[in-house]
Amino acid sequence: MFSGVTGILNRGHKIKGTVVLMRKNVLDINSLTSVGGVIGQGFDILGSTLDNLTAFLGRSVSLQLISATKPDANGKGKLGKATFLEGIITSLPTLGAGQSAFKIHFEWDDDMGIPGAFYIKNFMQTEFFLVSLTLEDIPNHGSIYFVCNSWIYNAKHHKLDRIFFANKAYLPSETPAPLVHYREEELNNLRGDGTGERKEWERIYDYDVYNDLGNPEKGDNHARPVLGGSDTYPYPRRGRTGRKPNPKDPKSESRSDFVYLPRDEAFGHLKSSDFLTYGLKAVSQNVVPALESVIFDLNFTPNEFDSFDEVHGLYEGGIKLPTDVLSKISPLPVLKEIFRTDGEQFLKYPPPKVLQVSRSAWMTDEEFAREMLAGVNPNVICCLQEFPPRSKLDSQVYGDHTSKITKEHLEPNLEGLTVEEAIQNKKLFLLDHHDSIMPYLRRINSTPTKAYATRTILFLSSDKTLKPLAIELSLPHPDGDEHGAVSHVYQPALEGVESTIWLLAKAYVVVNDSCYHQLVSHWLNTHAVVEPFVIATNRHLSYLHPIYKLLYPHYRDTMNINSLARQSLVNDGGIIEKTFLWGRYSMEMSSKVYKNWTLPGQALPADLIKRGMAIEEPSSPCGVKLVVEDYPYAHDGLEIWAAIKTWVQDYVSLYYTTDDILRQDSELQAWWKELVEVGHGDKKNEPWWPKMQAREELVEVCTTVIWIASALHAAVNFGQYSYGGLILNRPTLSRRFMPEKGSAEYNELVKSPQKAYLKTITPKFQTLIDLSVIEILSRHASDEVYLGERDNPNWTSDTRALEAFKKFGNKLAEIEKNLAQRNNDEKLRHRLGPVQMPYTLLHPSSEEGLTFRGIPNSISI
Repeated sequence: MFSGVTGILNRGHKIKGTVVLMRKNVLDINSLTSVGGVIGQGFDILGSTLDNLTAFLGRSVSLQLISATKPDANGKGKLGKATFLEGIITSLPTLGAGQSAFKIHFEWDDDMGIPGAFYIKNFMQTEFFLVSLTLEDIPNHGSIYFVCNSWIYNAKHHKLDRIFFANKAYLPSETPAPLVHYREEELNNLRGDGTGERKEWERIYDYDVYNDLGNPEKGDNHARPVLGGSDTYPYPRRGRTGRKPNPKDPKSESRSDFVYLPRDEAFGHLKSSDFLTYGLKAVSQNVVPALESVIFDLNFTPNEFDSFDEVHGLYEGGIKLPTDVLSKISPLPVLKEIFRTDGEQFLKYPPPKVLQVSRSAWMTDEEFAREMLAGVNPNVICCLQEFPPRSKLDSQVYGDHTSKITKEHLEPNLEGLTVEEAIQNKKLFLLDHHDSIMPYLRRINSTPTKAYATRTILFLSSDKTLKPLAIELSLPHPDGDEHGAVSHVYQPALEGVESTIWLLAKAYVVVNDSCYHQLVSHWLNTHAVVEPFVIATNRHLSYLHPIYKLLYPHYRDTMNINSLARQSLVNDGGIIEKTFLWGRYSMEMSSKVYKNWTLPGQALPADLIKRGMAIEEPSSPCGVKLVVEDYPYAHDGLEIWAAIKTWVQDYVSLYYTTDDILRQDSELQAWWKELVEVGHGDKKNEPWWPKMQAREELVEVCTTVIWIASALHAAVNFGQYSYGGLILNRPTLSRRFMPEKGSAEYNELVKSPQKAYLKTITPKFQTLIDLSVIEILSRHASDEVYLGERDNPNWTSDTRALEAFKKFGNKLAEIEKNLAQRNNDEKLRHRLGPVQMPYTLLHPSSEEGLTFRGIPNSISI
């Protein structure tokens, strides 16, 4: 881009530039979502601030170009004259919502070469969000683009001036000599020194353990173990905030309303998820207490649903709320969407897709099984490979936990096959939620919740649909853990009290699956494991690095949503603890699952092989063949995986033509070393880590990270409301054990099966909170950036990379058409199921809102 360019600029030439930015008052989401801020200021987000639009004119913001081709006496790129923003441009057609464009003219002589970076200084009291700088009509060169997307605070807050680089990618060894110093200095600045409490305006990326989940100063019941940094509780690292130690427990961090986030990780774009995500705070801090104050007032509404019809009423007529309650919660923008009043004081939810065709189809065995392949948690089911299923729990501690399901339970429904033949023919499958909960079950059941460890065996019948054959419900032995489990096996029934007992058995399975989904499939395996990649990438891969440009879009907002989750969702007393079975042990239990996590195992083909859901077949595009052809998540996912991998291979090959170049890349090697040894440091000695010595390893790692952050997260996130919005279908709590004959609960089950079912699963208060949260989590933003898209077309100046990316986008569009056609194939019954709900979660594109489709680039909610 810059090599060999000399004497092309006339002395005294002025370079014309356009600066695009967004003012803080457009983006000040915190003030919009705080109750006091909204009530006190109203909803005028364009209201007055200390520095209004005209304050940008004059001498408020200066820019200073840096040469990429001409060094000064110290070898650093020459600095041009500091220049200030000029008049506002009102006619620029490409401006996004809330953006403003300004003219700027730089004095730039021919002995300065070609600009490759610039410094910017903000002399105002208020920060703004810098979107981009475009330099135009540079003689013999054309335009140069700087994609910035960064908050700019008052210059006095920074030890070093803020610097931005042009959109050209370089490996470290290929960086133009005048930019080398600036590249290294910026990375050092982003790493910080690992000390001190971080301030709002800082951009320092560092690691810490999860030591901010509890409130030990409130008492032992509010303390939570530190996750990460020990063999007992291993965990991926989070971003370091540097808050002071908790006065009661020095190993824990003090909690406060302000939680530091590297400033550029905070939302810097106008989109509905800003409101939706901060809505999580609102639900936790505002809605829950407001509803809690009235939900137990029996004159208002009892805490139990009386019938399935009353549950359906949440979407039809709603629940009437006292005026004083609604007045407390309605001012928040996100909640005005959730609490649809229509002029009445009603709490009303949109109908979930699982209900849109039939009120009762969710109750069928076929739908129960189908959701293991096409539901919100489709990556847990395994092909049964041994019978009876065995536990991996330490038998010295927990005794014998071998399954009590027998051949006699199964063989009458195996279409003439023996169990051995069915296993050999890959016809039997297992949904195993036994080992993950059993070590905690005694403690969980000492609370008002009552649950079982569950195993479910299913059969792939001749009509190509999956059918449940037996459910095993297990409890710890009353004489002690070392005596193993007490288990009962239940089988399908269509009529009488046995059919309700079978429905309850399925509910206990789904409660476990809901918890595993929320804390493992959704939180741990996407949100938590990606955060160390975000941190390591910003610490060691320069903005100029091609792999930074490849991965950066898949990190957008992830640290922000994770930070908010630690404040409102997964913390002591947070929404997850209030409304999901695992309760106060939720994060601790996810730590136990992380012990078995591997990065290579997160690649979709490897995951399918590990679970026995696919076999190796080198001739197929992804090297695997599905055991269940009609497995919507896997079938669609493999096409998306292959497209991502091809894009990554095409891109990586542009910059690494040999493995030696990769091995000699100092930034890449430092990135990988720290990611393994610190970011996922509790697993640093595992033998499965790639050595990062070959291009093939880099391609696999980048493909896996992109898959996790985009398609995997989409598959387990954006269907939450469509399936779980009906609490009958996906309950999150169980409160009673299976009733025994002769008991009052059994008699109630006989007389009023619906009421007995409702008294067993999630009660009304927790249901309202669940639905409020998962509706927020399941929505797409108004300006979501989807897989195959970039938020700025000038993200790189490399035309080869742009062509490869265009090819990727075209492939995704082709895949989306294929997926739509597949949903019309009547032979593929798992794609619609009894609920007539086409599987669209891995369709790449989407519109705004609750769409049950769309793959955003990143874990932004």
